[in-house]
This record gives sequence, C-alpha cells and structure tokens, in this order.
Amino acid sequence: MTVSTDPGAAATAAAPVNGSPVRRGGRVWILVAAALVAGLLLGGALGVLVPRLSTPGDDSVEAGFLRDMSTHHAQAVEMSMIAHADSANPEIVTLSGDIALTQHGQIGYMQAWLRDWNLSPTSSQEPMAWMPDSAGSVVNGLMPGMATPEQLATLRKATGKDLDVQYLTLMRQHHLGGIHMAQEAIKLSDNKDIDWLAGTMVTAQQGEITLIDNLLKKIQASP
Repeated sequence: MTVSTDPGAAATAAAPVNGSPVRRGGRVWILVAAALVAGLLLGGALGVLVPRLSTPGDDSVEAGFLRDMSTHHAQAVEMSMIAHADSANPEIVTLSGDIALTQHGQIGYMQAWLRDWNLSPTSSQEPMAWMPDSAGSVVNGLMPGMATPEQLATLRKATGKDLDVQYLTLMRQHHLGGIHMAQEAIKLSDNKDIDWLAGTMVTAQQGEITLIDNLLKKIQASP
C-alpha cells in the first residue's frame, strides 16, 4: 500500500467527511487557509531570496522528507480538525486548532520548496525510501506514528471524554513518529532550509507532547 503525497492531500485529508460541514470549525478553517497561503508565499520567497548553487534531486533525502512529511502532516490536520469541531473541552479545542494551523502552514513551506526545486510533489518511491534501513518503520504503507484507517473511523464517531482521550493518544503517537522522521532528516541532510524546518518541527512537537501528557492525566482523572 502506497501513501499518497499529492499536494492536495492536506486539503483532502482535512476536508469534512462525506461533504458534511465541520461543526464549530468555520473560523479555524479560515485561519488554516490563511496559514497555507502564508506558508506558500514564505516558502516561495525563501527560494527567491536565498541563492542556491544547486538544488536537491528527485531521489534526494530532502525531496523524500518533504513529500513524506507533507502526507504525515496532512493526517495530523485531519485528526485535529475532527477534535476541534467535536470536542467540548476548551483546552482540546485550542490545542487541536494550534496543531492544525501549524502543520497546515508547514505543508505550504514544503510544497513551495518542491516547486522551487522543479520537483513533483509526488514520487514513485515507497514511503520513507529516503531514510536508510527504514523498511521496519513502514507498516501497511503507514509512516511512523500514523493512525490506521480504522482508528480514524473510530475517532470520527467518538464523543465527549472518549473523543478527547482518543485524539490525544493518537496525536501523541503521531508526534513521536514525526519527531523521529524530522530528526533523521536533520542527521542525513546538509540543506539549511531542511535543517531549520525539521528542527522547528521537533521543538514544537516535543512541547505539544508535554501538553498532551498533562491533558491526558487531567481528563482521565475526571469523572
């Protein structure tokens, strides 16, 4: 099973199920769109302002990381929009909104850089092919930390405390996988843009894991 890295994956993944409007999420969708536009513009501007003697190739670590992380982020946006729309917990609503905005904006950076390098947002390579010895990291076509279709279906149906616990548990696992991928990209790439973006991802997601752990303890201790 191959995971799609189509540039529209983020928008498709985050779209409401069966065309139904997302409840209580209209304002965040406006912000998500703004974040994506900002990411695209800033990513493109970096490509113009920072001269490069050469650009990464189609089978490079850099291109593989951007394609795979775009897909990885798209699922985080999808899960976060579900939680933002359906959770009654203000802290979950805030956290999920922040994650959706941040990762949607980063997708904009990644897709803009691929275009700047004249590379397709998709590839015939298997997920994680850019990382040495990554075969064990991909299970049923899913990259590290990604939720299964069954887990996503269960999340969409969940309500109340069950929804909050499921979302936090899945997002914690998702972040751990994303951090692993970003750290490997930093280790393998000498591209300053990639090092900066991947480093930003590691720092942000490690901080969010701390918030997630605290929220899980609080919610699980509640009636």
